[in-house]
Amino acid sequence: MTTTTRAKTASRRRKPADPLAAEDPALLRDWFRQMVLVRRFEERAAQGYTQAKIGGYCHLNLGEEATVVGLLAAMRPDDYLFTNYREHGYALAKGIEPGRVMAELYGRTTGTSKGWGGSMHLFDAHARLLGGYGIVGGQVPLATGAAMAIDYRGGDEVVVCQMGDGTTNIGAFHESLNIAALWNLPIVYVVVNNGLGMGTTVERSSAEPELHKRGSAYRIHGERVDGNDVLAVRDAARRLVERARTEGKPALLESMSSRLKGHSVVDPARYRTGSDVEAARAADPIARFRAALLAAGVADEDGLTALEARAKTEADEAVAFADASPHPDVSTLFDHTYATPVANESRRMPADALYR
Repeated sequence: MTTTTRAKTASRRRKPADPLAAEDPALLRDWFRQMVLVRRFEERAAQGYTQAKIGGYCHLNLGEEATVVGLLAAMRPDDYLFTNYREHGYALAKGIEPGRVMAELYGRTTGTSKGWGGSMHLFDAHARLLGGYGIVGGQVPLATGAAMAIDYRGGDEVVVCQMGDGTTNIGAFHESLNIAALWNLPIVYVVVNNGLGMGTTVERSSAEPELHKRGSAYRIHGERVDGNDVLAVRDAARRLVERARTEGKPALLESMSSRLKGHSVVDPARYRTGSDVEAARAADPIARFRAALLAAGVADEDGLTALEARAKTEADEAVAFADASPHPDVSTLFDHTYATPVANESRRMPADALYR
């Protein structure tokens, strides 16, 4: 065997460098805490819904924690985020206090929108989380408009627009991508592909199931990433966000991430086979990241257990804060019907007489 051959053989046998080695250990541990916080928060939200403390609809990020935390890790605090109705985890990762988020779910006055928005309509202008949209794809044109405003002002912020896989089938998605490409807008569209639009598989609803390729019709760069790997999501998102920031180039990122529960809290997900459920559990991003941190020596068992306990405490305290917060007074029911006062505005309650 020649020296060159030996070198090639040794190179093939050499283990690849651990990607965690180049990262700040404290940052990695905080990402783990954030991921566990999202998990514990969503579990408590599901509990609150079954207790009738949360009304309306309630969609959870269970199983998508790596995508949530990785995506926000790639953004600057002054970047804007638009999401769909599965947004609790994004609000937490954007830095909004868990108590305020839970209070909004509970419809209390201490919530992010004083209880007016609820689970599907989280909004915080200070944190630059601009929704929370209940209409499928409703956020996509608005996010594109925000990117246009940034470009018009000459700012260097970026808009990130998150959506589910089903959104890529609606007209507003295609219209928005077309405008973003024509006008070179600083926006990254992020499709969280859990393989199911409600209960229909992507393969049955999309002639092109590799959704990141849909941007090619508008000459928009697209990538697919393992949504169960927080580092992979962070790296891909950061690259595309910075490209949008410096070059004004929109992008489409598809994050493959299976949700662990049904479409909403009340969905038993009977359309999923036992093997589908087991595959989703086997790909659990928190368990995966936990094992990687231990293997890399970034944290030990006691340290991770302490972070898990801290996240549980944060979720418990959020519930306690929401429980103790006041309900809005009935007299405020019509306070936000119009942005400005309107003459002869009706404030008649259902039990009030039509004529006096």
